Amino acid sequence: MLIVIVIVLFPFIWLLISSFKFEKDIITYPPHIFSSKYTFENYIKVWDTIPLMQYIKNTVIFAGATMIISVVLDSMTGYALARMQFRGKTFFYYFVMTTMMIPFMVYMIPLFIEINKLNMLDTYAGLIIPRATTAFGIFMMRSYFVGLPRDLEEAARIDGLNEFGIFTKIMMPLAKPSLMALAVFTLTNNWNDLLYPLILTSTSDMRTLPAGLALFTGQHISFYGPVMAGAVISMLPLFVIYIFAQKYFVQGTAMSGMKE
Repeated sequence: MLIVIVIVLFPFIWLLISSFKFEKDIITYPPHIFSSKYTFENYIKVWDTIPLMQYIKNTVIFAGATMIISVVLDSMTGYALARMQFRGKTFFYYFVMTTMMIPFMVYMIPLFIEINKLNMLDTYAGLIIPRATTAFGIFMMRSYFVGLPRDLEEAARIDGLNEFGIFTKIMMPLAKPSLMALAVFTLTNNWNDLLYPLILTSTSDMRTLPAGLALFTGQHISFYGPVMAGAVISMLPLFVIYIFAQKYFVQGTAMSGMKE
């Protein structure tokens, strides 16, 4: 396990250390992990060269809003598929699951045309609405709600709660670990996504961090230090969030909870 941990962490350690190196120390051959001198110039250069604050703002709005909307809609859909009976439920569930097998590259051109026809290119709505719900989130929340005992909702109905009250007051608090895990998954996927925001945005004012850094790499390919500094800045918020949400993340991925 220690060997595996070292293999996994080594690229991140190399990235962090190299973000403080001078350019000549990064490209030296043979490469060295450590350097005799370190500098903050890479962070200053990436901050001065590209509109980093604008990229961060766009990423927070896109990833944050998508996370909140997706958690609400996915949990409601998952609950309906797990606990309610309605016509076409099985067909709808398998149809949603089928969409998980379709790669984004297959439908990215039709999606671009659709967003363009709706005049939503280069807008927050154009970025957020197509990601408002996911098949993975629906599957994850349905799997959690299926495992909860039906005695809970039956007791709530006897007490006079309607379906929405059962969902909000009984099921949602019990699903907290799974909701937190889904929130972390959704936030991470959208925060780190490169191709999706790159297609649906065309101006610097709407670029997200990964898309902005990708263009920065293409325009300034000879400067590896600032690129690494930008990558560290991009990873840092997710690292902090994961530290605080780690307990719920592990519980949610294990699908823990009450079982019948």
